[in-house]
Amino acid sequence: MSIKSRMTEKTLKSIEKITGTKLTLGKLIWAIRQADEILQVDFASKLKITKQHLCDIEHERKSISPKLAAKYAEILGYSKEQFIRLSLQDLVDREGLNVQVEITTSKKQKKNDSRAAA
Repeated sequence: MSIKSRMTEKTLKSIEKITGTKLTLGKLIWAIRQADEILQVDFASKLKITKQHLCDIEHERKSISPKLAAKYAEILGYSKEQFIRLSLQDLVDREGLNVQVEITTSKKQKKNDSRAAA
């Protein structure tokens, strides 16, 4: 995996070992909320969604599109690439496909991001 972020592959494996299950975007969002000790209603407000929708995401009853995953990552200050990867992996897993999703940021996109930051 070539994602350079606050959440490395090693960290993900550690989380999966602690939880005893594969990490999903819903579980990651739940873990972030728990770690920050934020009530579900306040966290939902931060993401501009309802408390019920957040509950459905955390309990994996609802999936998140890659576009929304990127938006949530930006709001929360986490890696867009990692949130998008987990979103795509959730979609693939729901379809019962036995593949592992990996993503990379294109050089062109990195260059555009650098310009936007300047």
